[in-house]
Amino acid sequence: MKKIKFDKTCRRHFLIKALGITALTLLMLVSITGAAPFAYIVNSAGPAGDGGSFSVIDTATNTITATVSGNLDGPGVAVNPAGTKVYVTNSGSYNDPGNTVSVIDTTKNKVTATVKVGNGPYGIAVSPNGKKVYVTNSGTYNDPGNTVSVIDTATNKVTATVKVGNGPYGVAVSPNGKKVYVTNSGTYNDPENTVSVIDTATNKVTATVKVGNRPHGIAVRPDGKKVYVTNSGTYDNPSYAVSVIDTATNKVTATVKVGLAPEGVAVNPAGTKVYVVNSGDPAEGCFVYAIDTATNKVTATVSAGIFNNGGIEVTPDGKKIYVINWGETDVGYGITVIDTATNKVTDFVENGFHPYAFGQFIGPSVTPPKKPVAAFSASPTSGKAPLNVKFTDKSTGTPTKWKWTFGDGATSTKQNPTYKYSKAGKYTVTLTAINAKGSNTATKTNYITVVAKPVAAFSASPTSGKVPLNVKFTDKSTGTPTKWKWTFGDGATSSKQNPTYKYSKAGSYTVKLTVTNAAGSNTKTISKYITVKSK
Repeated sequence: MKKIKFDKTCRRHFLIKALGITALTLLMLVSITGAAPFAYIVNSAGPAGDGGSFSVIDTATNTITATVSGNLDGPGVAVNPAGTKVYVTNSGSYNDPGNTVSVIDTTKNKVTATVKVGNGPYGIAVSPNGKKVYVTNSGTYNDPGNTVSVIDTATNKVTATVKVGNGPYGVAVSPNGKKVYVTNSGTYNDPENTVSVIDTATNKVTATVKVGNRPHGIAVRPDGKKVYVTNSGTYDNPSYAVSVIDTATNKVTATVKVGLAPEGVAVNPAGTKVYVVNSGDPAEGCFVYAIDTATNKVTATVSAGIFNNGGIEVTPDGKKIYVINWGETDVGYGITVIDTATNKVTDFVENGFHPYAFGQFIGPSVTPPKKPVAAFSASPTSGKAPLNVKFTDKSTGTPTKWKWTFGDGATSTKQNPTYKYSKAGKYTVTLTAINAKGSNTATKTNYITVVAKPVAAFSASPTSGKVPLNVKFTDKSTGTPTKWKWTFGDGATSSKQNPTYKYSKAGSYTVKLTVTNAAGSNTKTISKYITVKSK
C-alpha cells in the first residue's frame, strides 16, 4: 500500500470547483444483509478516462471486493433506512450542471431509476421513514440555485419544490422526520450564510437561521435537539467555525473553533461526539476534530489525509469514522479509517481517481436473517357461502415468499391474499413462509367455517308410552345450525340442541324443530309424533 503523508498540502473545495474539475468520485456505505456495511466508491473520469465504474469495499476488512460498471457523477449520497437504496446527486460542472438523481438498488449494484431534479443538485438526504428524499439544487458557481426538490421514493417522482436561500448546499432531516435543515452557502463572492428550516408537512420554510461564513456541511443530533453546521468561509474571509443551533428556538447557541475551512460534519449514534473534517491549511494538512456535545469543546484532533472535500461519516456502531480523501495529482485517493476509541488512524483504503462523498453515506446495520416463523390471521373466519376471507401474514423473520393453501385445493403466493369460499364446510388453512435461510409452515385446522342454510331433521325416543312420558329428542339437522327452537305440541318449547321433555298429560302431540345459522333457517314438523296414554 502506498504510504500516505498526511501533512501534504490541502486545497480548498471551492477552488477545485472553480477550476472546473467536474469528474467526482462518490463514496456510499450501505449494509448488505448478514454482513458489515459495504462502501461503494464511484470512480468518475480520471486522467486515463477510466470513469463510470465503482468499487465495492467491505468495511469489516477495508478491502475492495468488487468493481462494477456504472455512470455516476456525485457528489451527494444518501442511503435509505433499510439499506436497500442509495440516492446519488449528479451535479455536473459549472458550465454544464447536472440535474438528476440516480437511484441504486444495493441488492443488484445497479442504477434502477433516474429522477429529474433542479439545476446542479448537490446535497441529499432521506427521511427516517424512507418515503421522501430531499435534494439541494445549488445551481452553478456564478448562478446559484435556490430550491430543494422533494422526491417520493415510491414513484421516484418530484412531488414538491421548496424555495430556500441562494446556493443550497448540505441537507439533513430531523430524527422525527418533521423538519429539514438546509445550508445556504450562496456564492464565493456573495455568501448567503443561513440555514433554512423546512416543515415537511407543508414543504414550507418556517425559519431562517443566521450562521457563519459560507455554511456547507450539516448534521442533526440523534435526539433532534441540536444541529451542527460547518462554516467553510472563503479565501478573503476564512472561517474556523462550527455553528450549533438549538432546534427549539432556531438560534445559534454556540460557535466551536476548529481548523481552517471546515467542510463535513457527522454525529455519532450516541449523540455525544460531533466529528468535523476541514479541507485544510496548505501548510498543515487536513484534520478531523472531535467535539464533545456536552461542552462544545474540541477534545481530539486527528490528522486525516491529503485533501478532504466534505466526506465524513460514523459507522452505525460508533466505532469508526470514514473520511474521504480527494488526494493530489497521483497519490492519496481513498478513505482514511479512524478508531473513535483511540482517535488514531487505523487504515487507509486506496481507491479510484478522486473519491468524493457528501452527506450521510453510511447505511444501517442489518441483523443477519433467520429462518422465518410463519403466522397468520383471517377475517372473517365464519359466514355463509359465498364467503370472502382476507388473510394477513404475521410471520416473523422477514420472509420473501409465501405459499397459502386454503383447504379446498386452491393456493396463493401473495403475502396477504383474499379468497372466496363458494361451498359450505370447514377448511384447514396453511401458510408456508420462505426466505434465504429456509421455510416454516403454520397450520390452522378447521379455521374457516362456511355455512349453507341448514335443513332441519330430528328423531325422538320413545315416541309413545304412558303418562308421565320422558322423551329424548335428537337433532339430526344438516348444514351446521347454530341455534335450535323446539315446540313440543303442548305449548312448551326448548332452545337446546338435544332436549329431554316430560309429557304429563295423555294425547297426541305434534313436534316442530326450527334450526338457524348465518345463512338462514329451516323448520321440520312431524304431526302427532308423540302419543301419550293414560295410566
